[in-house]
Amino acid sequence: MRTPTQRSGTINPPVFYTSAAIIIALVLFASIAPTTAQSFFGAIQDWIMENVSWFYVLTVALILICIVVLAVSRFGDIKLGPDHSQPDYSNGSWFSMLFAAGMGIGLMFFGVAEPVMHFLTPPVGDPNTVEAAKEAMKLTFFHWGLHAWAIYAIVALILAFFSYRHGLPLTLRSALYPLIGDRIYGPIGHAIDIFAIIGTVLGIATSLGFGVLQINSGFNYLFDIPVNVTVQVILIIVATSLATISVVSGLDKGIRRLSETTLVLALILMVLVLSFGPTAFLFKSYIQNTGSYLSEIVNKTFNLYAYEPTDWIGGWTLFYWGWWISWSPFVGMFIARISRGRTIRQFITGVLLVPTGFTLAWMTVFGNSAIDMILNQGMKGLADVVSADSSLALFYFLEHFPLSSILSLVAVAMVMLFFVTSADSGSMVIDMLASGGNINTPVWQRIFWASSIGIVAIALLLSGGLQALQTVTIASALPFSVVLLIAMWGLIKALQVDVTKKGLRYQSTGSPRSGNAPRSWQRRLRNMVNFPRRAHVNRFLEDVVTPACTEVAGELRKQGFTAEVRSSDDKRVQFEVQHDAEVNFLYEVRPRAYVLPDFINQGDEGDEEREERKYFRAEVHLLEGGQDYDVMGWTREEVIEDILNQYEQHMHFLHVVRE
Repeated sequence: MRTPTQRSGTINPPVFYTSAAIIIALVLFASIAPTTAQSFFGAIQDWIMENVSWFYVLTVALILICIVVLAVSRFGDIKLGPDHSQPDYSNGSWFSMLFAAGMGIGLMFFGVAEPVMHFLTPPVGDPNTVEAAKEAMKLTFFHWGLHAWAIYAIVALILAFFSYRHGLPLTLRSALYPLIGDRIYGPIGHAIDIFAIIGTVLGIATSLGFGVLQINSGFNYLFDIPVNVTVQVILIIVATSLATISVVSGLDKGIRRLSETTLVLALILMVLVLSFGPTAFLFKSYIQNTGSYLSEIVNKTFNLYAYEPTDWIGGWTLFYWGWWISWSPFVGMFIARISRGRTIRQFITGVLLVPTGFTLAWMTVFGNSAIDMILNQGMKGLADVVSADSSLALFYFLEHFPLSSILSLVAVAMVMLFFVTSADSGSMVIDMLASGGNINTPVWQRIFWASSIGIVAIALLLSGGLQALQTVTIASALPFSVVLLIAMWGLIKALQVDVTKKGLRYQSTGSPRSGNAPRSWQRRLRNMVNFPRRAHVNRFLEDVVTPACTEVAGELRKQGFTAEVRSSDDKRVQFEVQHDAEVNFLYEVRPRAYVLPDFINQGDEGDEEREERKYFRAEVHLLEGGQDYDVMGWTREEVIEDILNQYEQHMHFLHVVRE
């Protein structure tokens, strides 16, 4: 796949300036005429919920089915990156960043409130009963479980596959490459990235605006700090400032460390509530809730209450589906950014199961504990607080535990940290979108986008326009659902091509490792037990591999092909054949270091010296990554034979996918 000509700057002007102008216009509209804006966007959302709710439900169901099939199929073995790549982050850091960016703040707000609200006002059946309690937990699991993470996972998978596997920009436009080719670099691609930026900025800004209400409520509950706009503006400024510092620090230092900190605090808070609460009951509830959720997942996935019409589905399930879809460009891009080097199966298993398992555990610990207080301990005050002001639900709930002040303080700190991680990861994503997928952008750009989110949130908070833009954010999920379904089709087409090429490696008429030239067994043995230094491999690349590639390139040029041989600063040798609109052929030999095995006699060297000594292999890499074999010690004719064997496989691959 081809990439566009590199721009001299980091900004992609059509995307950067157009998205900024549209955001300013929407904010002005929502600020100057918040009532009109809310009415206008609300009418759009009501029409969507009334007429195309079935499409939302069907889209989310197809996404979940697609993700599960990809994980268990042969596609699961494909890596999100070259075949030789390894994950950039440990599992612990990866899970922390997944959790913080995807769900963190929502769990703090809804962990107590949503199960209690379903218990008090279920869609069907009598409220305040044991059956209502069971149904409340099943519905909460349904809204926060596999479906939500499947939406994030499919967007992240599409982006990571095309970027890390095929060298396309890490932006949303790349998902359409199999369908429209190089036109992703034109107006269509610009429009998709603009849409993603607008959704991300408005989504995070509205969440910041509404979230400070919970933080303000927490400070009022703990320290009697008044609940007013001035305090909320100060809180947004503080959160935005911290997010700016974090995003300037970069992904490895700022965002990763904040995410790990919030996950540790979340675990501490959950364990304390579990320990102080009805522990045995919560363990049993978690297992039963999970079983009930899984046993009814198909029915609930497709249940539109067509035979028993209710407004409940629009206010809950469809609201969540629209919210997850509208946030998926932001969360999906962030997950893609941190997931390079994992196989599709590892990626889906991690993104789908680990955060879901933690989320459901959280909802059980907080939700079941709250319902138990109301149903069995007679704490009607908690039900009244949730009904009156859900932002106070968590703090009123924690008041009934030992060390309640400390628990509430930890909860407020977590809410603040979750906002910071959402803002800084969102700023990073917006910066990449506005820069054509460039991840090494100037500091001023990252500061600009981090500050913009805070400014938009403050402007909307002061004008009362937050609700209007929350509505338009949810409504924007409809057009993006269509884009997502098309992108899924493109992903499957590209995966089929990748699997076809991988399968053809084992159907070559000749062995790529041996060639047809006879080799004495003595020389073969010498190559096996030889552990060359880097200088020896570099000389081999210069004296044998480069001339071999040059000979083949010269012969191909005589046949009318465009073939190039390149050497890089790290001594790797690249041989490339251009195929215009079809996939190019790349054969590369690069030196790769390994630690010497212990059985090699290293004389009187100490342990530290032996550990530092390395040997090198001359390993073959193709476009899809390393092939795990070494050509060091081969003759020029044997290297030429290997090039021809690999090129023959590539030509057969082009023939197969062309049919």
